[in-house]
Amino acid sequence: MKKIGFLSFGHWTPSSHAQTRSAADALLQSIELAVAAEELGADGAYFRVHHFARQLASPFPLLAAVGVKTSRIEIGTAVIDMRYENPMYMAEDAGAADLIAGGRLQLGISRGSPEQVIDGWRYFGYAPPEGQSDADMGRRHAEVLLEVLRGQGFAQPNPRPMFPNPPGLLRLEPHSEGLRERIWWGAGSNATAAWAAKLGMNLQSSTLKDDETGEPFHVQQANQIRTFREAWKEAGHAREPRVSVSRSIFALVGDRDRTYFGRSGQEADQVGFIDEKTRAIFGRSYAAEPDVLIGQLKQDEAIAEADTLLLTVPNQLGVDYNAHVIEAILKHVAPGLGWR
Repeated sequence: MKKIGFLSFGHWTPSSHAQTRSAADALLQSIELAVAAEELGADGAYFRVHHFARQLASPFPLLAAVGVKTSRIEIGTAVIDMRYENPMYMAEDAGAADLIAGGRLQLGISRGSPEQVIDGWRYFGYAPPEGQSDADMGRRHAEVLLEVLRGQGFAQPNPRPMFPNPPGLLRLEPHSEGLRERIWWGAGSNATAAWAAKLGMNLQSSTLKDDETGEPFHVQQANQIRTFREAWKEAGHAREPRVSVSRSIFALVGDRDRTYFGRSGQEADQVGFIDEKTRAIFGRSYAAEPDVLIGQLKQDEAIAEADTLLLTVPNQLGVDYNAHVIEAILKHVAPGLGWR
């Protein structure tokens, strides 16, 4: 059994060819797609966070709204860029959204990727300390978030408060029990995957990672997952970790699928630079008839290593078509791989 969810970047554009032409369209259709995915039997609704872009940004109002409209499906992010986050305020928002959703939040966080503007986190009021990088700052924000999500008191109470306090030091409220174990780290390298394991975070690995060995993407990603699990075992955590990978997978079961994706042109990994220093490898997309897809996916070592698969969806094509994309995988592909 493998959990299967969708991952939406929440794009919108004022174009007559798009079903999402405004931010309101992207947000409301994200809620509708999560409801549809739950009805189809999918396991997760995940959303990407980007700033200064026509994409989903502040995630917690959306996550709370999805939590109200659904009852079973996991609700998550993949990922929130921690360079932009106040971890204290984020802990309050996350606690509230998780309580509204009944403990179904799965928060993917990371140090972030190149953004639409130069050093965008500076506009949010953040800057790394002297001698540290923005990546260091993002990881430090993550460490603070993890600490406060433990629910331990740390703040000295006012001796003359407006309202009565419980005894001892005070914690942030609302606190959602168990959320600390449902934090995931989006790792771009083997080293950050090991770091996340030591801190007791689950692992999210996307369709992009540092090209560390020159091997095919799925082989490098599988090795990253094994590195994570080894570091988790060495850290001595009591629970079993979770691991997700993202993929663009389209089952060609009708004329519309063949029109959109029949000639995707992305059937091989691609290598490039995401900044001046980082050589990255981008994983291939999959688009084929179901029986061909099953054979191709059986060869993907990273999917085999993960317990959760996130299907990246073309949200600008609308709720109905994206629900069809999800249903086609659940109905025609997942059973042939033993996932259902």
